[in-house]
Amino acid sequence: MTAAARLAAARRIVIKIGSAQLIDAQTGAPRADRFAAVAADIADLRARGQEAVLVSSGAVALGRPRLGLGPRQRLSLEHKQAAAAAGQALLIQMWDQAFAVHGYPAAQALLSPADTEARARWLNARNTLEALLSFGAVPVINENDTVATQELRFGDNDRLAARTAQLCSARLLVILSDVDGLYDRDPAEPGARHIPEIASVSPEIEALAGPPRPGAGTGGMASKIAAARIAMAAGCAVVITSGAAARPLDALREGARASWFAAHGSPETARRAWIQGALSPAGTLHLDAGARRAVAAGRSLLPAGVTRVEGAFRRGDTVRLAGPEGRGFATGIAGYDGEEARRIAGLASGAVEAALGYRRGAALVHAGDIVLDGEEAP
Repeated sequence: MTAAARLAAARRIVIKIGSAQLIDAQTGAPRADRFAAVAADIADLRARGQEAVLVSSGAVALGRPRLGLGPRQRLSLEHKQAAAAAGQALLIQMWDQAFAVHGYPAAQALLSPADTEARARWLNARNTLEALLSFGAVPVINENDTVATQELRFGDNDRLAARTAQLCSARLLVILSDVDGLYDRDPAEPGARHIPEIASVSPEIEALAGPPRPGAGTGGMASKIAAARIAMAAGCAVVITSGAAARPLDALREGARASWFAAHGSPETARRAWIQGALSPAGTLHLDAGARRAVAAGRSLLPAGVTRVEGAFRRGDTVRLAGPEGRGFATGIAGYDGEEARRIAGLASGAVEAALGYRRGAALVHAGDIVLDGEEAP
């Protein structure tokens, strides 16, 4: 399959770009031309009917000169967090200006590891990204450096990009780097061989990463390979290519050199495995006959179809769905806490806010968070 076909096949793409592509290494100033180039590429994707989520480094690098910190100065965690806070406003301003040319608003979202690991926060983050995309905004993701601790952080935006791809069920993760892919040795060495296709991240592939390269970013090929492993397991293909072209994604579409990592399955199959992997569902939702038919047909579970709620569960916990006869037939992720579910069971969706004083969404369990048992699956 050609690079153009691979790009075209991905309805939703996560694009990660590093500091080295966005920030002038000598002055620490933003390179407006690079912001504009990536924005133009994303506008082109949008015109083709595809969705894009951007993971952008650069906050710390942009914050350094604003706080009088040198571009090569070693920073403590506190100083790095301060630089991130000072630079984040400029970073999102640059992206907002770049996308405004094409009529799209940029929407900043700062994530921490807990947002992609804890199920309730995972739901919140995913729903926010889905809402932003539905409104036509371009989500711009960065790590929440200002509150992260040394022990609990992604550490680099390559891994953050992989978790974002997993979060939003992307089909392709594009990592724009200062190199055009993976080589069998340091690409600066004579005779270094480029590796265009990687079926799996084996120990031999990991060994090719080598030491980090100098530059503005914190990652390196090792972090990109680690990110590829995460994304591949989530059913998302990964491509590493150079971000130096005038239009990086357009160059990739035209056959620019790159390393492609194959997805293992699809985001849907990976998600099914994640949901079904819960060893002990925290509760059971009992459905009437109509709701059971609707869920079996691939629709969301609405409060009106729930006749009884069992268990003490929290939003984001795994629950079983049972039909009128009491037999479980599906597993899902609860969109409401157990006590909330009891209060709204049997109510029309329009009455939920009146009963609770707020509404988390129309569905008790969203269709995308339901996995039918084997004999029930169509």
